[in-house]
Parts: sequence; C-alpha cells; structure tokens
Amino acid sequence: MATSNDIKNGTVIKDSGQLWSVVEFQHVKPGKGGAFVRTKQKNIVSGKIIDKTYNAGAKIETATVDRRDFQYLYKDGADFVFMDLSDYDQLTVPAVVVGDGENYMLENLNVQIGMHEGEPLYIELPASVILEVTYTEPGLQGDRSTGGTKPAKVETGYEIQVPLFLETGTKVKIDTRTGDYLGRVND
Repeated sequence: MATSNDIKNGTVIKDSGQLWSVVEFQHVKPGKGGAFVRTKQKNIVSGKIIDKTYNAGAKIETATVDRRDFQYLYKDGADFVFMDLSDYDQLTVPAVVVGDGENYMLENLNVQIGMHEGEPLYIELPASVILEVTYTEPGLQGDRSTGGTKPAKVETGYEIQVPLFLETGTKVKIDTRTGDYLGRVND
C-alpha cells in the first residue's frame, strides 16, 4: 500500500473500482494546517479528468498498468485481434476499448496496449498514420492548397476533410489524436 507522498506523474491509482492516471500533482505545505497533495487525474478507460486532493501520508491503492507492443491483425465481428510482438500470442480486444482508433487502423499497424491484470484498458496509436484516399470529388482547375476543403473517404472507411486539389488514390498523413489532415505523402 502506497501513501499520497509517493504520487508522481504517471502513477496509476485504483479508486472506487476504477483506474486513474495522475496527469499533474503538487505537494502543498500551507503555513497553517496540514500538508496535502493536489492532483489532476485522468480515468484510464473513459478519459474523464478530475481534480482530487489527498492529505499528506494518506494511504492510496496503486495499480500496475503494463504497456506492451502489439500489431493489429484483423477485425473479428465487433472485436479486434492483435498480436503481442514479444511472444506472438493473440489478444482479442473489444470495440469499446479500441474506440475511435478503428478509424485509423490498417492491418499490421503497430500499437501499444495498456493492460491491467490481463485486461486491455486502452490502445495507444502512433501520432500519425498514412492512409490512401479511396473516394473524393474531383478537384477543379484553379483549386489551390490555400483554398477550402472537401470531404474524402480513406481506406478504413473514415471521412476526413482534405484540400480541394487532392484526388482519389492520393496517400495522406492523418493525425490520430484529432483526425486532421496533416499533408500529402509522395511514394
């Protein structure tokens, strides 16, 4: 059992049956009264952020979250199958855990999966991925990169906004955190 004095950024705390990762912490010693630890915590599953304060020396329950490298293999119904790159075991991850990551995942994509007691908690994708545009309206003569945008469907089925000059078959770089178009990729 740890105490509030052991809290650091990245510490995973088990509270009310849920796992919270410490994003920020501050040890405070006011002139009057007892010391305390002020934290900002992010729920590992839902992403919700809360502020929580602990008295100095208060007992807290920490949890171990193991981050391991996996490779995405295929979609099996509503679930996703990944291969552990260290021992080649396969892991089936429910769609709820994958979330919006599905929009950016092609077969053989390397990801990190956070695991707690053998259960997958979250999937961490690379910061950006390269996908091919499978359909977009044709660009018109005179369309420039500083102009507007148009919708384009990429090979995962996800729709993004791209500059007017892009055509079907173009490979684009996409930010996996925001879903924004980052640029064109030349082969």
